[in-house]
Amino acid sequence: MNTVRIGNRPPLRRTSGRRIAAGVIAATLLAACEKPATPEPPLPVVSLLEVRNSSIPHTGILIGQLDSPQNVEVRARVEAFVEAIAFTEGGKVKQGDLLFKLDRRPFVEKLAVANASLAEAMVAQKKFEIDVSRLKPLAASGGVSQQDLDDAEASLEASKAMVESARSSVESAQLDLGYCEVKAPIDGLIGAKEVSVGDLVGKGEPTLLATMSSLDPMWFYCNISEADYIRTKTRAEELGKDLGTLPLTLILPGGKEHDKQGRIVFFDRAVNVKTGTMRVRVEVPNPTELLRPGMFARARIDGGSRDGIKIPERAISELQGQSFVWVVDAEQKVSQRPVRTGDTVGSEVVVLEGLQPGERVVLEGVQKVHDGARVNVIAAGPAAAPAGSPPSQR
Repeated sequence: MNTVRIGNRPPLRRTSGRRIAAGVIAATLLAACEKPATPEPPLPVVSLLEVRNSSIPHTGILIGQLDSPQNVEVRARVEAFVEAIAFTEGGKVKQGDLLFKLDRRPFVEKLAVANASLAEAMVAQKKFEIDVSRLKPLAASGGVSQQDLDDAEASLEASKAMVESARSSVESAQLDLGYCEVKAPIDGLIGAKEVSVGDLVGKGEPTLLATMSSLDPMWFYCNISEADYIRTKTRAEELGKDLGTLPLTLILPGGKEHDKQGRIVFFDRAVNVKTGTMRVRVEVPNPTELLRPGMFARARIDGGSRDGIKIPERAISELQGQSFVWVVDAEQKVSQRPVRTGDTVGSEVVVLEGLQPGERVVLEGVQKVHDGARVNVIAAGPAAAPAGSPPSQR
C-alpha cells in the first residue's frame, strides 16, 4: 500500500476504493430497510344509550293447555242396534236433545212381560188378603186351627214380596226402554260420532257413542314453579290483592290475545316433588267459543308495575351463559359490565343488577369495542320503553 507525506505531517494511509464502496452500499441498504411510521387507527364509532329509570310492568308468563270444564262421554247403556243418529257432528246441542235412537222393540216386549208378572202377583196378593180376612174370625171361634191362619198370613206376606219384585222388574224394563233414546246430558259442542246406523252397541260394555264438551267458560291448566309462585304471591300481597283477582290475559298461538280476561281459580294443595311445580287452573270466558279443548297457549298475569331499568335487547351481549353490556365512562373508555337480566318488555330487557341510572351503554357498534378501548361517540339517547309496547317474558 502506498503512503503520502504532506509537509511535516506523518504519512497518511491511502483508503482503498473498495472499502469506501462497501460503506456506501451498507448505508443505502440500511436506509431501504427502515419502514415509515404506521398511523394510529381511528377510534371506533359507537352510539350510546343513557340509562334511566322507567315504569316496568310486573308480569309473569304461564304456559299450558286449554280444557273444558265438562268433557262428557256419551255411551250406550243397553245392548241394542243403532236405529238413527239425530245430531250434526261438530254442532251445538242442548241438554235433553235426542242424539241416538236405538232399536226399542226388545225392550217394549220386556216391559210387557214385566207388567204381566206384576198383574199376576197383585192378583195373588189379593187372594191371600181375602183368605186371611176370612180365616181370622174362624180361628177366633175355633172353626179352623191357628195353623191354618198362620199359613194364610205367611202366604200373604210372600205375595206382597212378589208384587214388589214384579214392580221393580217393571221399573227396570221402563228404564231400559228409556235408554233406547240417548239424549244430550249437557249443553255444549258434540264431536264426531263413534258408531254408525246398524251397529250393535252396549254388548258387554257401555259403547262410546260420542263425546261432548261445554265451551263457556274454558279452563287453562298450567304448572308454575315454586319460586314463581312465591314471587307472584308476594307481589300480589304488596299490591294488597289476592292472586285470584290479578288480571290474566290469554295469548293464543301466533301472538293473538284473547279479548276476555281470565282469573286463577285453583292452586293445587301441594308442590310436585318430582318437578318442583304446582298445578294451576285458570278460568277464561269464551262466549264466542273460539277456544277449544286441547289448545296450547300462554297466559300473562299482570302484577302491577314498578320502577326499574330496561334497555334494548341489542345492547346486551352474551358469552358462556353470562349477559353483559359495554359501559362508556366520561373519558370515552369502554369497560365490560356483567348484568343480571329479567323479563322482556316489548323490544327491551329489564336489567335487575349491574347498571345505575345515568350510566351510558353502547347501543350500536358493540362488535367494534374491547375492554379499555376509547371510542368516538356519535349519538346518545335515554333508555325508555316505546309507547304501547306489550309486555311479555323473555
